[in-house]
Amino acid sequence: MSASRFLVTGASGQLGRLVIDGLLKTVPASQIGVLVRSDKAAAEFAARGLHVHNGDYGRPDSLKAAFTGVERALLISSSEVGQRTAQHRNAIEAARQAGVKLLAYTSLLHADTSPLGLAEEHRQTEAALKASGVPHALLRNGWYSENYAASIPAALAHGALLGSADGGRIASAARADYAEAAVRVLTAAKPQVGRIYELAGDASYTLAEFAAELSKQSGKPVAYRDLPQADYEAALVGAGLPGPFAALLADSDAGAAKGALFDDSHTLSQLIGRPTTPIVATISAALKA
Repeated sequence: MSASRFLVTGASGQLGRLVIDGLLKTVPASQIGVLVRSDKAAAEFAARGLHVHNGDYGRPDSLKAAFTGVERALLISSSEVGQRTAQHRNAIEAARQAGVKLLAYTSLLHADTSPLGLAEEHRQTEAALKASGVPHALLRNGWYSENYAASIPAALAHGALLGSADGGRIASAARADYAEAAVRVLTAAKPQVGRIYELAGDASYTLAEFAAELSKQSGKPVAYRDLPQADYEAALVGAGLPGPFAALLADSDAGAAKGALFDDSHTLSQLIGRPTTPIVATISAALKA
């Protein structure tokens, strides 16, 4: 299989698919490679004319083949919390051996100072990138609006939106906004090596304001109920979420109360050349869905 100019890892995930769609608007499919784990995703991308590599972050040999000949790559952070650092190091080493000229990594908003538990593996990955000597750029993504939109059905059913973010302001953006930013960095004519992008939505909101907007659009009363972090975690577990995932969400809310999900630099909208998707639009789309 001939080498591709661009590579997107984790391409079958929600962010990865949006990045591929964006790349295909300006880049021929023959120049795009994807790293996927499932045969179904592999067949789907192959049908679109992309170079497909079956593999994952835990299999160094599969990464070596995927990165060979690649000029610019997007390393989408692993979904396996607790194993991310080792997995990312495998990908970074593959990129180093392949001589990749730009490795863009999807990190976390203000990863270097963030109080979120999620931040530690991102900090470790950023350190590994720096130590590797691989030319890279950091896409420090803020919260996805879809993260909170996922709680809409339960909030409508119970008339309450639970959380532990207190009055912390959340500058989230739609997943599509972050995907477009990744495409811009990958395809930029001006070198992006060494750039650190703190990416977040143009406008911010509290969860109380989110609940109020949900009430307005749905016509159903929804109140925000702020809980201590441990109680919120327990409520999520009671709702059926796995313990580790519930702990992650509760920790993120607690971090939001400390300002961890806020940024007003407007870097994301400047990078993509348009305003970020407002939360009112995300709520509207979720209600229609």
